Amino acid sequence: MNTNETKTFDVLVVGGGIAGLQSALDLGDQGYKVAVVEKDATIGGKMIRLSKVFPTLDCASCITTPKMAAAAHHENITLFTYCDLKSLDRAPTGITASVTQRPRYVDAKKCIGCRQCEYNCPVLVTDDDQGGYAARKAIYIPFSTAIPQLAILDTENCMLCGKCEKVCPTGAVDYFQEPEDFTIEAKTAILSTGFQLSPLETKQQYGQGKIPNVITALQMERLLAPNGPYNRVLRPSDGMEPDSIAFIQCAGSRDKSMGVPYCSRVCCMYAIKQAMLLSGALPLADIIIYYMDIRAFGKGYEQFFQNAQAMGIQFVKAKVATMNPGENGSVTVRYEAQDGEGSVTADHDLVVLSLGMLPDWNPVQQCPVSIGEDGFIDQVKPKVAPTLTDMEGVFVAGVAAGPKDIVDTIAVAGAAAMEASKYMAALEQGRKAA
Repeated sequence: MNTNETKTFDVLVVGGGIAGLQSALDLGDQGYKVAVVEKDATIGGKMIRLSKVFPTLDCASCITTPKMAAAAHHENITLFTYCDLKSLDRAPTGITASVTQRPRYVDAKKCIGCRQCEYNCPVLVTDDDQGGYAARKAIYIPFSTAIPQLAILDTENCMLCGKCEKVCPTGAVDYFQEPEDFTIEAKTAILSTGFQLSPLETKQQYGQGKIPNVITALQMERLLAPNGPYNRVLRPSDGMEPDSIAFIQCAGSRDKSMGVPYCSRVCCMYAIKQAMLLSGALPLADIIIYYMDIRAFGKGYEQFFQNAQAMGIQFVKAKVATMNPGENGSVTVRYEAQDGEGSVTADHDLVVLSLGMLPDWNPVQQCPVSIGEDGFIDQVKPKVAPTLTDMEGVFVAGVAAGPKDIVDTIAVAGAAAMEASKYMAALEQGRKAA
């Protein structure tokens, strides 16, 4: 790749999660040339890291992986992974984006994904893709179904022993690789930048991430996943099978003290999903969900909630006030019961916080598109055209515009692709008329 090279496409999709992939596939199938820019080393976003999806309990990877493979092999789609979007602006001819390819320290043209470098690397590092509960090497491919299957060298933890370079059969390891800038010119763009969870350390009353057996919902997803760190559900601090598990709802949403006054919509349902999966994995465990309100808003969601109750999962209407370390690694939860019991304390072996959704990208100083008070990209006509932004030729898809479940995310991604297609058709008609 040449520095400052200009690449021309019909559509730029920012973000390679399920929303970005759906938009790219819909447009690619219509014959448009699509560029997908993703900051992660692999496409797939948050969904590829999940165990199952609600309310069907289908395998998340079984849904996401075919779309990842379809995008990677599509003749009209080009993937740019491990890239940073520096700017996105209007230009006389459409959209111009400045992108930086971060160095992998592995030549993408030479790497064949054999993982010999990874197998021979002597350095072990905490693997964030496994919730921090397993180890990876200092040079690694993120996971077995990652796309592209290209290794990345973690320079912060590499000790420069040279073993990866020696065993690489194609000579792909390049310790001197530099960042490379390039420009993408397109007629239109779709922003599908996804979400992040509210930080575990934010709420002082919940231990600020210092209580060993208080974990996030995404960490629980990895514990439940068939390719997770333990191949079974174990308590992180000591490897014990938990006998009592609590889910704390609204731990990062509907809370002005955390700066997140809105409801994140999906937290109730993913907690119920995880509780049902835990009930199968640990049939003797007591599972309790502390909730303020249950939001079962989609097709089949209310029945899903009722099924969980029928399985013996306990639902306690309460707001958890504080959490503190208990005896033998347990977590002492104090809550205000809404049934008149007042302040109650209970000990649990493991506590899962249902953290809220926050936008994963702030376009300020990078793209002149407006954001709302919640930080998500502003929708000009949220009821009749939910993908429109106030920037001509730029559309928004998925959770970039606000919290959504996977079903709505895919539906809105398809709508964004159609809006982009209509926009390009109008441009072509205008060109012919001129």
